[in-house]
Amino acid sequence: MPNRLTRLLRAPFRAPRESSPLSREQKSSRVARLVQIESGGTARWTPRDYAALAREGFVKNAVAHRAIKLVAENVAALTYLAYEAGEPQDHHALTDLLARPNPRQDGAAFLEAVTAYLLISGNGYVEAVSLDGTVRELYALRPDRMRVVPGPDGWAQAYDYTAAGRTVRFEQAGALPPILHLVLFNPLDDHYGLGALEAAAVAVDTHNAAARWNKALLDNAARPSGALVYAAPDGAILAEDQYERLKRELETSYQGAANAGRPLLLEGGLDWKAMSMTPKDMDFLEAKNSAAREIAFAFGVPPMLLGIPGDNTYANFQEANRAFWRHTVLPLASRVGGALAQWLAPAFGERLTLVVDTDRVDALAGDRAALWDRLTAAPFLTVNEKRAMLGFGPIDGGDRV
Repeated sequence: MPNRLTRLLRAPFRAPRESSPLSREQKSSRVARLVQIESGGTARWTPRDYAALAREGFVKNAVAHRAIKLVAENVAALTYLAYEAGEPQDHHALTDLLARPNPRQDGAAFLEAVTAYLLISGNGYVEAVSLDGTVRELYALRPDRMRVVPGPDGWAQAYDYTAAGRTVRFEQAGALPPILHLVLFNPLDDHYGLGALEAAAVAVDTHNAAARWNKALLDNAARPSGALVYAAPDGAILAEDQYERLKRELETSYQGAANAGRPLLLEGGLDWKAMSMTPKDMDFLEAKNSAAREIAFAFGVPPMLLGIPGDNTYANFQEANRAFWRHTVLPLASRVGGALAQWLAPAFGERLTLVVDTDRVDALAGDRAALWDRLTAAPFLTVNEKRAMLGFGPIDGGDRV
């Protein structure tokens, strides 16, 4: 079933429908009018350059790329359990939809895209395609193509998605809005989130500059920064042909990685004067590793998991991996699941919640075993109370100690 975006180039653009004014009985924040005045009631593009952040961070920086992939792939590998009014459901239509959100993506690819967009831009957009009041497909949309259209109450009234020079407007009116906007907290913007990549932008630039400097050093290994000084006793200068021959000899015989370490032969009063700091003077490796650690911290990934030296916060790899799951992956996955459940509640049940199945996470097996041991050794709890703490439903006769 094609979504509205796949029909962008087939159908002519429709003018946006005018929204009806708020009824006096509708509740609203007292500062909503101020937010509306500040936004001007017009569509607002995300203020940061998403393309530049994605290019310099995800595409060109190995540390940021691996950090984003590590978080997104682990979130995508999790399984959500559906609970209806607190009762676990063996099978549910929403979990089936998340497993097969659309014909082009499976559940893992869909969740990976949503999570990666969140980390890069601080915004994630999901489109719901409905047929006869039933949600059939979900699509992850690119944040740089979406813009918010604030309404009279300061909240998003619609979203404009632009691609190939055409724009589709998604009106948010109705019991089930067609767009879910996931936002990471941004203290300076009312509508758009702040991505971890933007917070790590300075560290990413530093790391990329160090990598470019190292590459240039390899390309020009035998021509260090400095000057050849011609000190003739009578104050004469080099002739034009001598000057050109000297330049040509430096380029052909001493420049490039193949000539690295080749000694420089000087004659006729020529003297070499170094004019740059050495890698040791610049503390090159420590500056690069420090920038890499800052990038890892911004994404909530322990540097040990990325192979960055100099970080001894955790005793071993297992402890670092456990902290990564507890403090980064599970909170983000729970937030995404909670937002999806709240957004799709009108179609799948108002009392529906999505909970991450932590029993399938190998990194938390030790925590799970410790919980089982504590519950087994608790004689004051009933069987159903123990099952509830483990996420299972009650059984007949389980209310006795």
